[in-house]
Amino acid sequence: MNLELAARMTRAAVDKAAEIGALVSAAVVDQGGHLVHFQRMDKAEIAGPTLAVDKAFTAVAHRIETAELASLTQPGADLWGLQANGGGRFVVFGGGVPCWHDGVVVGAVGVSGGTTEEDVACARAGLAVFESFLSDQSAP
Repeated sequence: MNLELAARMTRAAVDKAAEIGALVSAAVVDQGGHLVHFQRMDKAEIAGPTLAVDKAFTAVAHRIETAELASLTQPGADLWGLQANGGGRFVVFGGGVPCWHDGVVVGAVGVSGGTTEEDVACARAGLAVFESFLSDQSAP
């Protein structure tokens, strides 16, 4: 995950948000969960910057979309209590998507500010840029 690619990913997420009428913050982290690039749309909510980064961090740390964690963290489920760990950084609702390459999570994109569905759609738009980049790299 490099700065240029991460910037393209956050741009795609923000562009998707503008297309669907959402106001979001978008973040990309590397495989260690460290912030590589961040964008916040004008007038986006104040919680978005923290949540976008933490959604991306959670997706890297657990190698799963944060939307998939919702059911796994309900009382009695396998990961019950996860959201109370990691210094409160683990987000268990949609908007964080890991970026896989050769069976390894090499980064993630996180989006916050819209509805859960909007955040997921925007994060997946960022992921599509990553996947396109990988396809271009493997082309002859």
